[in-house]
Amino acid sequence: MSVLRRAKTWEVSDSEDSDAEKKPDSNLDERSQTITVSEEDKAPDNKCNTLQSSPITTESRQTSALSPPRQHATPSPARKRRNKEEVEADREAARERREERERVRTAKTRVKEERKQEQQRRREAAENLKSLRPENCLKSLTVRIDPALLQDGGSDILLDTLATFDWRFSIESQQLPHSITWTRDLPQGEDSLLEEEQVVLVLGLTDFMDTVVSVKKMLDSNEEQTGAGSFLSPILECLNRDAKKVVTLLVTDPQQDYRADAVPLLDETLQSKLGMENVDVEEVLVYLQLCKNISLVILDGWQEVTNHVCAVTKALSKRPFKLLTERAELPFCVDGSWASGVRVERDGSGLIQVWSRQVQQLNRVSPTVASTVIAAYPSPQLLLQAYQSLDSEEDRKSLLAGLLVKSGGKERRIGPEISARVYRCLTAQNPQLVLD
Repeated sequence: MSVLRRAKTWEVSDSEDSDAEKKPDSNLDERSQTITVSEEDKAPDNKCNTLQSSPITTESRQTSALSPPRQHATPSPARKRRNKEEVEADREAARERREERERVRTAKTRVKEERKQEQQRRREAAENLKSLRPENCLKSLTVRIDPALLQDGGSDILLDTLATFDWRFSIESQQLPHSITWTRDLPQGEDSLLEEEQVVLVLGLTDFMDTVVSVKKMLDSNEEQTGAGSFLSPILECLNRDAKKVVTLLVTDPQQDYRADAVPLLDETLQSKLGMENVDVEEVLVYLQLCKNISLVILDGWQEVTNHVCAVTKALSKRPFKLLTERAELPFCVDGSWASGVRVERDGSGLIQVWSRQVQQLNRVSPTVASTVIAAYPSPQLLLQAYQSLDSEEDRKSLLAGLLVKSGGKERRIGPEISARVYRCLTAQNPQLVLD
């Protein structure tokens, strides 16, 4: 049995060695075979198999012991411990990064908010500009008519015309009887109103003559009176409260026609009824216009009164937009290109066009004449130096007179008049000097 056992042991070991050389990683298969054989050896009636299987198991264990060990993953090197200064430095760097991110976030939020506010301001400015347009501003005006004017039958023409144009009007008592005023809605609020300075006072011929007599008496007495008993008294009181008021007297008389030679007819009426001369009437009108800012307009009936009221209403609707455009500064050298300006670049290009436009601003100076002057003297400084080089005043005034101007195939000289005007424009010290 020992010989047999050794033989099997040699055979098994030799096979195992050969298998180990060919398949070094077959330990798992041998273990599975060992487990299978050992389970079959558990049968009590097969002793030979039991004896033969035990050496195989032993040899398989030896073979597994001789097999190379399993390779494990390379362990990570030991982590270096940081000291307190490095930890604090890392914390400080992290804190700075957080603060930097917070600053960037805050800056972006601020820029976004500023952009939003700028867009809001532009939107409000655009809406305000749109509301100042005459067609939109006309909708915010209200024509206020004194109820005393409605007693005249011709006032229906005014009311029908305002209703036809779809303009707002109201019937309410005014400070001046028989007057018409205007109010404007402000964009800040619905209840805020702005009262215009324009006041139209509609008078009949009889009432106007009473006013003229009151003014004449006041001028003759050289004292400021209230003009009691006439329409002058409430007018003077209104002007004393607000000196900016502009009062216009609309004198109308349905019984007479004042469309032609209105003032002579009025003078004739005053002379015949009141015994006043033309000089007296003119004195009264000059006093009303210059001292009290009261204008006089003689009209023929309520149709002309209606036309005057409509004209004043349209003028008031255009007033805000005109004031806005007049406030804009328009320098001579504008930044952009427009009808009367020239753009000047950083390198100086465009200055010669500015010099040409400056010469063309003078009366009766054509672009051809300006081009001739610029060709001889490309800059104002060169022309001033030429003036300084001359001794007499007459030579300076006639410096440009001999320059030839070519236009339409013909030649002519600039002449002494334009030459003297250019000289006065560049050398005069008096800003009120008339160049022509």
